[in-house]
Order: sequence, then C-alpha cells, then structure tokens
Amino acid sequence: MTNDKPHRGTIHVEEGVVVEQRAYPGDQFVLRLEAPKCAARAQPGCFGHLTCDPAVPMRRPLSIMRADADAGWVEFLYKIVGDGLRHLASRRPGDTVSLIGPIGQPFRPHPERPRTVLIGGGVGIPPMVFLSEWLKNDSGRWNPMVFMGSEIPFPFRTRPSKLLVPGIPDGVIGCMPLLDDWGIPSRLASFSGFAGCYDGFVTELARVWLDSLDETTRNEIEIFACGPTPMLRAAAGVARDFDLPCQVSLEEYMACAVGGCAGCAVEVRTPEGLAMKRVCVDGPVFDAALVF
Repeated sequence: MTNDKPHRGTIHVEEGVVVEQRAYPGDQFVLRLEAPKCAARAQPGCFGHLTCDPAVPMRRPLSIMRADADAGWVEFLYKIVGDGLRHLASRRPGDTVSLIGPIGQPFRPHPERPRTVLIGGGVGIPPMVFLSEWLKNDSGRWNPMVFMGSEIPFPFRTRPSKLLVPGIPDGVIGCMPLLDDWGIPSRLASFSGFAGCYDGFVTELARVWLDSLDETTRNEIEIFACGPTPMLRAAAGVARDFDLPCQVSLEEYMACAVGGCAGCAVEVRTPEGLAMKRVCVDGPVFDAALVF
C-alpha cells in the first residue's frame, strides 16, 4: 500500500530552548534553538512553525537557516512584521519556544549539475545559507555560487570578498563573510546604495554572471531560489532564458503549516493537468517551470 502522506512521522513537536538571539539592523533577528528532533531531520528548504508567545495563538512559519544534528540546534532568520514576531524577538536564552518541524520538501540538487547557483532575496536568504552549508559538506563535489539581495541592511556585516569571481561587474565585491570563510563565493545586490553591492535586482546580477559563462559551463548549472514571489518569477525567467533547471521555495501565508487547512495551496502544472498543491507539505520547494 502506498503512503499518500510521506511527511507523517517526519515532523516533530518539541519545546525548543533559546540558545541565542542576535539582533541586526532593520528589525532582523537570528534565533538559535536547542531542538534536537528538528535538527536531526532538517534539510535545506524545510521550515519550522514557531509559537511566538503564549498570548499569540497563531504560529509563524520560518525557514531554517542552519542546523547542527550533532549539537542539536537549529537557527532561524526573521524580520519583525507584526506583533507575533515582535514577541518572538523578546525571547531570551533559557526561554522555551514551541516548535513544529522540520516541515516541507527540501531542495534536491542533481549531481549532473554540480555548478549550483543560489539566489536569495530578503527573508529568502536563510534557505540559501542552509543549502550552501549542505553543499559544502557533501563530499566536495559541488561548485556553488550565491547571490543575495536586500533593500534593508543585510543580516550580517558585509565585507569585500577574498574570492575572485570572473564575470562579476567591477566594484561588486561585497559578500556574506560566513560563506566566504567556507570558500563559497557570494555577491550582493541592492537598490539601497550599500558599499560593494550591485545596483539592481539580484536576479539581474545573476543574469549578468550567467551571460559571461561559456555554454559548456552553463550546461552544468542548476538554479535554486527563495524570496518574494516577484523575485522568484524573475529567477524562473532567468532559468528559462538560459534553458536551465530551477527549483524555487515559495512563500505563502500559512495557518496550520502541516497540510490540514490547505490555505496555502497554489496552482501547479502536473502530468494530469493543473492541480492545487499545498506549499507547506507538497512544497515549499517546486520546479519553477511548473509554477511560473
């Protein structure tokens, strides 16, 4: 008998203990929770559903930015938008946060496309960090390139990259230090005039770099993207123009986040025709060509 609910048995409810809460400009925070059950199963692209405060009944879905199965912790990057996340930002080390996770289908890189291009915009940055770390730890067979965009200060202290990337416009040298230290090149884009950033959309920067590559190199590339829907649509357009496979992690409002309410359903093309798929458990990662 086939299992039509493959997520059963893989999602856990646990009381996560706040290990650390770091604040960044733009009302952004990185929350680290001791949550060993979630950490043991977390994969890039999955998310957690967190209770922000006992006084706030609705949980909030947050993408997992990093996870350490051995140490038993998971990290979430979020920006305060509303009272719920404002309450979450007040949590301090030792406090407990109810967590359901990990939820959702992860990114699935294909070995025949070892040159991975990761595009993250705003709160879509966390899955790109998680995927970068996963690629780094997977036998050294991947060659990632990461592009990040933000119109508010990045949730890290940017610096000039130590890694040379041919095909990047002159002066676009700002990077995420964590990725640079891992040996993974990254470049940043913004319309806000931040030093070392490309002045434009992050998808435009990715397009410029892809256009500098020869056909043989491009044939080894697969794109992964997470961010606001207009950015994902643009990323899908870049993939289509260069005839590249692309996986996108969708952002939708969620109530239950475990497939019960179907409030996050989106239209997806399937071999049988158009169908409604739940972003929480059928996604959030989908083939870009099937949703855009």
